[in-house]
Amino acid sequence: MTDVKKYKAIIFDWDGTLMNSEARIVASIQTAARACGFPVLSDYESKQIIGLSLEKAILGLYPDATQSQVVAMAEAYTSHFLGDCDVEMEAFDGAEALLYGLKQSGVKLAIATGKSRKGLDQVLEACGFGVYFDMTRTPVESASKPDPLMLAQILEAFELSADEAVMIGDTTFDMEMAQNIGMDRVALSHGVHQMEVLSEYQPVAELDNLQEMHSWLTKHI
Repeated sequence: MTDVKKYKAIIFDWDGTLMNSEARIVASIQTAARACGFPVLSDYESKQIIGLSLEKAILGLYPDATQSQVVAMAEAYTSHFLGDCDVEMEAFDGAEALLYGLKQSGVKLAIATGKSRKGLDQVLEACGFGVYFDMTRTPVESASKPDPLMLAQILEAFELSADEAVMIGDTTFDMEMAQNIGMDRVALSHGVHQMEVLSEYQPVAELDNLQEMHSWLTKHI
């Protein structure tokens, strides 16, 4: 019988992994597109870029946009998402129980997200989850997924190697980022991308919700 691998650090994506924010993100993207004169894409098309930095996400949806148009749309998106949007978002069921249990175990916890620093700090303060994390990284002080710089910075701060940590996410950007640095990855199906696509990145586990995640992680820390 092989030994179960034990991790010293758990790194989470945020949107679509711990926070059910897909509808709010999509609404904000569509509102910003409308305000800036871009065609409004479908919900399905709009959500495919969730997880990237805002600039990369906009260019992913509108590759012919000029730099000034990207800036204008980013400002419109941020204004709507943080202030004007009435689409609610909340943590996925079991998120706080999962984080509390992991924190009590002594394992290091981190976030690697495509959100802006301002956006992440605001939502962490609003939901009260900031106390659970030893470190957070956004593209503002790092690089957008799937570049693994965020993971490299977290590992350096924790003084750990890639095989001592695991990345948990719901998008191919999360899976590819971890793969690029040689880190184990766990795929969640309750977020943006379908499991059949995530499975192409050879995750060490494929799970449907945070309750399953809690049970799996308890055996691996």
